[in-house]
Amino acid sequence: MELNTILVTGANRGLGLEFARSYAADGWRVHACCRHPEKARELSAIAGDVVIHKLDVTDGLRVASLARELADERIDILINNAGVFHAGNDLGRVDYEDWVEELKVNTIAPARMAERFVKQIAASERKLIVNISSGLGSIANTTSGESIVYRSSKAGLNMVAKCLSLAYAERGITVVALSPGWVRTNMGGANARLTPAESIAKMRKVIDRLTPADSGRFFNQDGEERPW
Repeated sequence: MELNTILVTGANRGLGLEFARSYAADGWRVHACCRHPEKARELSAIAGDVVIHKLDVTDGLRVASLARELADERIDILINNAGVFHAGNDLGRVDYEDWVEELKVNTIAPARMAERFVKQIAASERKLIVNISSGLGSIANTTSGESIVYRSSKAGLNMVAKCLSLAYAERGITVVALSPGWVRTNMGGANARLTPAESIAKMRKVIDRLTPADSGRFFNQDGEERPW
Protein backbone atom coordinates (compact mmCIF):
# COMPACT_ATOMS: atom_id res chain seq x y z
CA MET A 1 0.00 0.00 0.00
CA GLU A 2 1.39 3.38 -1.01
CA LEU A 3 2.11 5.91 1.72
CA ASN A 4 -0.22 8.90 1.92
CA THR A 5 1.71 12.15 1.77
CA ILE A 6 0.82 15.74 2.62
CA LEU A 7 2.75 19.00 2.26
CA VAL A 8 1.83 21.80 4.66
CA THR A 9 3.14 25.38 4.55
CA GLY A 10 3.33 27.51 7.69
CA ALA A 11 3.58 24.34 9.77
CA ASN A 12 5.43 25.71 12.79
CA ARG A 13 2.40 27.04 14.69
CA GLY A 14 -1.37 27.39 14.77
CA LEU A 15 -3.35 25.59 12.12
CA GLY A 16 -0.29 24.39 10.20
CA LEU A 17 1.17 22.78 13.30
CA GLU A 18 -2.12 21.06 14.05
CA PHE A 19 -2.45 19.83 10.46
CA ALA A 20 1.03 18.30 10.75
CA ARG A 21 0.27 16.74 14.13
CA SER A 22 -3.09 15.32 13.06
CA TYR A 23 -1.95 13.75 9.78
CA ALA A 24 1.26 12.39 11.32
CA ALA A 25 -0.79 10.71 14.04
CA ASP A 26 -2.75 8.92 11.33
CA GLY A 27 0.40 7.55 9.72
CA TRP A 28 0.81 10.02 6.88
CA ARG A 29 4.16 11.27 5.68
CA VAL A 30 4.13 14.98 6.43
CA HIS A 31 6.34 17.46 4.62
CA ALA A 32 6.17 20.37 7.05
CA CYS A 33 7.43 23.72 5.80
CA CYS A 34 8.35 26.76 7.85
CA ARG A 35 10.78 29.67 7.69
CA HIS A 36 12.80 28.83 10.80
CA PRO A 37 12.97 25.07 11.50
CA GLU A 38 15.56 25.66 14.23
CA LYS A 39 12.90 27.50 16.25
CA ALA A 40 10.04 25.10 15.50
CA ARG A 41 10.27 23.08 18.71
CA GLU A 42 6.68 21.89 18.80
CA LEU A 43 6.87 20.80 15.18
CA SER A 44 10.15 18.96 15.80
CA ALA A 45 8.56 17.15 18.72
CA ILE A 46 5.76 15.58 16.66
CA ALA A 47 6.05 11.81 16.51
CA GLY A 48 5.76 10.07 13.18
CA ASP A 49 6.99 10.49 9.63
CA VAL A 50 7.48 14.26 9.64
CA VAL A 51 10.09 15.86 7.37
CA ILE A 52 10.73 19.52 8.14
CA HIS A 53 11.78 21.84 5.34
CA LYS A 54 13.11 25.39 5.60
CA LEU A 55 10.84 27.41 3.33
CA ASP A 56 9.78 31.01 2.94
CA VAL A 57 6.83 30.75 0.55
CA THR A 58 7.63 34.19 -0.90
CA ASP A 59 11.08 33.01 -1.99
CA GLY A 60 10.53 31.70 -5.51
CA LEU A 61 13.99 30.20 -5.81
CA ARG A 62 13.62 28.24 -2.57
CA VAL A 63 10.16 27.00 -3.55
CA ALA A 64 11.58 25.79 -6.88
CA SER A 65 14.49 24.15 -5.09
CA LEU A 66 12.19 22.27 -2.71
CA ALA A 67 10.07 21.11 -5.64
CA ARG A 68 13.20 19.66 -7.22
CA GLU A 69 14.15 17.95 -3.94
CA LEU A 70 10.71 16.34 -3.83
CA ALA A 71 10.50 15.65 -7.56
CA ASP A 72 9.95 11.91 -7.04
CA GLU A 73 7.47 12.31 -4.19
CA ARG A 74 3.74 11.82 -4.74
CA ILE A 75 1.90 14.51 -2.79
CA ASP A 76 -1.71 13.58 -2.09
CA ILE A 77 -2.62 16.89 -0.48
CA LEU A 78 -1.02 20.32 -0.66
CA ILE A 79 -2.24 22.53 2.18
CA ASN A 80 -1.53 26.17 1.36
CA ASN A 81 -1.76 27.31 4.97
CA ALA A 82 1.00 29.91 5.41
CA GLY A 83 -0.57 33.29 6.02
CA VAL A 84 0.03 36.70 7.51
CA PHE A 85 -2.26 39.34 9.04
CA HIS A 86 -1.28 42.86 10.03
CA ALA A 87 -3.78 44.38 12.46
CA GLY A 88 -4.97 47.96 12.15
CA ASN A 89 -4.87 48.23 8.39
CA ASP A 90 -8.19 49.95 7.92
CA LEU A 91 -8.95 52.69 5.44
CA GLY A 92 -7.33 55.93 6.50
CA ARG A 93 -4.37 54.20 8.15
CA VAL A 94 -3.28 51.57 5.65
CA ASP A 95 0.37 50.52 5.68
CA TYR A 96 0.90 49.74 2.02
CA GLU A 97 4.04 47.72 2.70
CA ASP A 98 1.91 45.45 4.90
CA TRP A 99 -0.54 45.14 2.02
CA VAL A 100 2.20 44.07 -0.36
CA GLU A 101 3.45 41.48 2.14
CA GLU A 102 -0.03 40.03 2.70
CA LEU A 103 -0.60 39.74 -1.03
CA LYS A 104 2.77 38.00 -1.45
CA VAL A 105 2.11 35.48 1.33
CA ASN A 106 -1.66 35.01 1.25
CA THR A 107 -2.40 35.29 -2.46
CA ILE A 108 0.66 34.86 -4.66
CA ALA A 109 2.53 32.16 -2.72
CA PRO A 110 -0.31 29.58 -2.93
CA ALA A 111 -0.33 29.94 -6.71
CA ARG A 112 3.45 29.50 -6.80
CA MET A 113 3.27 26.39 -4.60
CA ALA A 114 0.58 24.88 -6.82
CA GLU A 115 2.56 25.59 -9.99
CA ARG A 116 5.77 24.13 -8.64
CA PHE A 117 4.25 21.00 -7.13
CA VAL A 118 1.54 20.23 -9.68
CA LYS A 119 3.39 17.20 -11.09
CA GLN A 120 3.79 15.61 -7.66
CA ILE A 121 0.13 16.27 -6.86
CA ALA A 122 -1.10 14.92 -10.21
CA ALA A 123 0.92 11.73 -9.66
CA SER A 124 -0.78 11.01 -6.32
CA GLU A 125 -3.96 9.18 -5.43
CA ARG A 126 -5.89 12.03 -3.76
CA LYS A 127 -4.80 14.93 -6.02
CA LEU A 128 -5.93 17.73 -3.71
CA ILE A 129 -4.92 21.38 -3.29
CA VAL A 130 -6.51 22.97 -0.23
CA ASN A 131 -6.11 26.73 0.16
CA ILE A 132 -6.76 27.98 3.68
CA SER A 133 -8.89 31.05 3.12
CA SER A 134 -11.16 33.04 5.45
CA GLY A 135 -14.75 34.12 5.71
CA LEU A 136 -13.31 37.63 5.52
CA GLY A 137 -12.41 36.85 1.90
CA SER A 138 -16.08 36.58 0.90
CA ILE A 139 -17.05 39.65 -1.12
CA ALA A 140 -20.76 38.80 -0.84
CA ASN A 141 -20.57 38.68 2.97
CA THR A 142 -18.53 41.87 3.42
CA THR A 143 -20.57 44.39 5.42
CA SER A 144 -17.87 46.84 6.54
CA GLY A 145 -14.76 48.54 5.21
CA GLU A 146 -12.57 47.14 7.98
CA SER A 147 -9.53 44.92 7.36
CA ILE A 148 -9.31 45.88 3.69
CA VAL A 149 -5.76 44.54 3.44
CA TYR A 150 -6.44 41.06 4.79
CA ARG A 151 -9.86 40.80 3.13
CA SER A 152 -8.45 41.63 -0.30
CA SER A 153 -5.60 39.12 0.07
CA LYS A 154 -8.03 36.32 0.90
CA ALA A 155 -10.50 37.34 -1.80
CA GLY A 156 -7.54 37.15 -4.16
CA LEU A 157 -6.70 33.69 -2.83
CA ASN A 158 -10.24 32.57 -3.59
CA MET A 159 -9.79 33.69 -7.19
CA VAL A 160 -6.47 31.82 -7.31
CA ALA A 161 -8.25 28.67 -6.11
CA LYS A 162 -10.97 29.04 -8.75
CA CYS A 163 -8.44 29.59 -11.56
CA LEU A 164 -6.31 26.64 -10.43
CA SER A 165 -9.38 24.41 -10.36
CA LEU A 166 -10.05 25.18 -14.01
CA ALA A 167 -6.44 25.05 -15.13
CA TYR A 168 -5.77 21.68 -13.45
CA ALA A 169 -9.09 19.95 -14.16
CA GLU A 170 -7.61 17.89 -16.99
CA ARG A 171 -4.98 16.53 -14.58
CA GLY A 172 -7.72 15.33 -12.24
CA ILE A 173 -6.69 17.73 -9.46
CA THR A 174 -9.33 19.03 -7.07
CA VAL A 175 -8.75 22.57 -5.79
CA VAL A 176 -10.79 24.28 -3.07
CA ALA A 177 -10.74 27.27 -0.77
CA LEU A 178 -11.47 26.32 2.84
CA SER A 179 -12.22 28.63 5.76
CA PRO A 180 -11.08 27.29 9.15
CA GLY A 181 -13.56 29.36 11.15
CA TRP A 182 -12.59 31.68 13.99
CA VAL A 183 -9.69 29.87 15.64
CA ARG A 184 -7.62 30.56 18.76
CA THR A 185 -4.28 31.22 17.09
CA ASN A 186 -1.94 34.20 17.09
CA MET A 187 -4.02 35.52 14.21
CA GLY A 188 -7.47 34.66 15.56
CA GLY A 189 -6.86 35.79 19.13
CA ALA A 190 -7.75 34.38 22.53
CA ASN A 191 -11.51 34.97 22.21
CA ALA A 192 -11.97 32.82 19.12
CA ARG A 193 -14.57 30.06 19.24
CA LEU A 194 -12.46 27.10 18.06
CA THR A 195 -9.19 25.57 19.18
CA PRO A 196 -6.77 24.61 16.41
CA ALA A 197 -7.48 20.93 17.11
CA GLU A 198 -11.24 21.47 16.78
CA SER A 199 -10.85 23.41 13.54
CA ILE A 200 -8.51 20.83 11.98
CA ALA A 201 -10.82 17.95 12.99
CA LYS A 202 -13.68 19.69 11.21
CA MET A 203 -11.62 20.60 8.14
CA ARG A 204 -10.24 17.08 7.84
CA LYS A 205 -13.79 15.74 7.58
CA VAL A 206 -14.39 18.16 4.72
CA ILE A 207 -11.09 17.28 3.05
CA ASP A 208 -11.74 13.55 3.40
CA ARG A 209 -14.94 13.73 1.40
CA LEU A 210 -13.82 16.11 -1.36
CA THR A 211 -14.35 14.89 -4.92
CA PRO A 212 -13.61 16.43 -8.32
CA ALA A 213 -17.20 17.75 -8.31
CA ASP A 214 -16.18 20.06 -5.45
CA SER A 215 -13.28 21.63 -7.33
CA GLY A 216 -13.42 25.41 -7.56
CA ARG A 217 -15.72 25.80 -4.55
CA PHE A 218 -15.37 27.67 -1.25
CA PHE A 219 -16.32 25.86 1.98
CA ASN A 220 -16.26 26.61 5.68
CA GLN A 221 -14.93 24.22 8.31
CA ASP A 222 -18.32 22.48 8.57
CA GLY A 223 -18.46 21.75 4.85
CA GLU A 224 -21.03 24.46 4.11
CA GLU A 225 -20.46 26.33 0.86
CA ARG A 226 -19.54 29.99 1.30
CA PRO A 227 -20.48 32.72 -1.18
CA TRP A 228 -17.66 34.29 -3.14
